[in-house]
Amino acid sequence: MDLGGGSITRADLLGMLQGLHCAWEMGIRKAILQTDSKTTIQLLESAATTHPHFTVVSELRQLLQKDWHVRIEHVREGNAVADYLASIGHSRSLGVHIFLQPSSMLNYWLLFDQLWFAYVDKIKNS
Repeated sequence: MDLGGGSITRADLLGMLQGLHCAWEMGIRKAILQTDSKTTIQLLESAATTHPHFTVVSELRQLLQKDWHVRIEHVREGNAVADYLASIGHSRSLGVHIFLQPSSMLNYWLLFDQLWFAYVDKIKNS
């Protein structure tokens, strides 16, 4: 998907929208949508209708109201999987790329994130 110009918030919203569309089309009915952007979450929870990204926010809200359960979570910086996917995105052609099986490198970053977040949770709960 070519985002053209725009802000990080717009890119985050469009990524959420595309990801949720893909999940719905694949028959996924329970999902966790994570973002490190508090601004994005605030926009989704806000009733504001004059924000420049209102059209995308409105589309996301409609999608979230379908017959499924999507939990939206704020995650702190340190999402290595997202960073890795963003870095390889620069070398791919424009369009949506769906990975049915994670590569060995993606598996590495998935494990890294699992261990990192388990460690952070352990410290928070100590």
